[in-house]
Amino acid sequence: MDLSSWLERRADFTPDRSAIHFEGSDYSWAALARQMRQLAGALAAQGIGRGDPIAHLGYNSPLFLVLLFACARLGAMLVPLNWRLAAPEHRVVIADAEPKLLVHDAGFAQAAARLGAARTLSLDALAAALPAASEREADPAASYALPLLIVYTSGTTGRPKGAVLTQEALLWNAVNSTVMHDLTSADHVLTTLPMFHVGGLNIQTLPALHAGASVTLHPRFDADATLTAIAERRPSLAVLVPAQLAALIAHPAWAQTDLSCLRAITTGSSIVPTPLIEAIHARGVPVIQVYGSTETAPIAIYQTPRDAFLSVGSCGKPALHCAARIVDGEGRDVPRGARGEILVRGPNVMSFYWRNPEASAAALRDGWFHTGDIGHVDERGYYFIDERKHDVIIAGGENIYPAEVEAILLAEPRIAEAAVVARPDPRWGEVPVAVIVLRPGAAMAAAEVLALFHEKIARFKQPRDVVFAAALPKNALGKVLRYELRRQVAAQG
Repeated sequence: MDLSSWLERRADFTPDRSAIHFEGSDYSWAALARQMRQLAGALAAQGIGRGDPIAHLGYNSPLFLVLLFACARLGAMLVPLNWRLAAPEHRVVIADAEPKLLVHDAGFAQAAARLGAARTLSLDALAAALPAASEREADPAASYALPLLIVYTSGTTGRPKGAVLTQEALLWNAVNSTVMHDLTSADHVLTTLPMFHVGGLNIQTLPALHAGASVTLHPRFDADATLTAIAERRPSLAVLVPAQLAALIAHPAWAQTDLSCLRAITTGSSIVPTPLIEAIHARGVPVIQVYGSTETAPIAIYQTPRDAFLSVGSCGKPALHCAARIVDGEGRDVPRGARGEILVRGPNVMSFYWRNPEASAAALRDGWFHTGDIGHVDERGYYFIDERKHDVIIAGGENIYPAEVEAILLAEPRIAEAAVVARPDPRWGEVPVAVIVLRPGAAMAAAEVLALFHEKIARFKQPRDVVFAAALPKNALGKVLRYELRRQVAAQG
């Protein structure tokens, strides 16, 4: 068996029931299962088979999910591309993953053509070919052990790393989500997060399909459309990162929107400001936090709706099918209340980084995934995140790695030193700020510094402000004291 059996089993149980609602149309379980078989057949006719990567560039759509399940049926691997990235960043991912085919939305045709993939094909062309395609039946030799997703996440050096998740990892992640949310076929999930993120794809969307629940899917997040969907579609569950929550609370329709349909709102991806949680709790809706990463599929630690009002600020306790520890620099477990690195183990954890044995060996040691995140456990067993992995900046749910941004700054001859750190921001949670030390005799305006990033990296990664300094604060070993920089830029904000 493989992941594609989820659609066929559900089509057997409730063929005519709506599985996905998208842009005014309903997609039944029977229709999704048929499209999956047809798409698997069409891809096989294109020469796609076991172990072949297929990249996708585009917004959320039912066909993206059908593509994922078709890959599972073939034993192929899906490589979702972040449509917010710039072309040079996409080319790095394409060069590393070497997809046999790049599938794209019609609106991304020009962007896809510039990425150097072996072959490109629009989703519209694939959809048009489905009625004539031979339906691919299940492979008796298929296995949940096969890799299915390669999801790229940048490292501290700025080099993208592809976390390889098996079908089994997604299955166990779905089981963890089912327990976390008390998820059943009676639920209705609203998905607005991009599904190129494991958060948008795996926290609720795939688990909902596993449970037989229905999904209302939006191409991308829009505050007005989200509040309208809550009022009219009446979902019971939704995942919304802090930047989305802030946008909804600031929307003129927030106070008048009836939220009583929501059993819970799940959030995460960054340290969640308590005022955001309290504003939604004041409306009677539990806000439950989840902790994890691309490498953990992502559900590793979570709150349940019961925990939401009892442990505000916590990310909960380890998932039912996941273990977690907090250790010191020597790998020894620390006592409760003490800070240390969070380690995670479970069947939901990635198998390895694609074509990166060094990074794989560093992250996966003695059966544990070393997150690099710093946290502590309180006396009740609730986990708290104190600092994030390698000074990553999380703006609106998107990871920004300072080394990648700093490399562009340091390529400018007039800049002697540079560091990029987070500044708190009421809309995005935090934004990147560049701290610059110019070479003696050099002169630059802030606008010139910001212009260095034009068309080189995604807009969300580009610094929102520039601070000029005589020197960067450093310790005795010459390491930049980023916490001191964060304090300084926060004070100037």
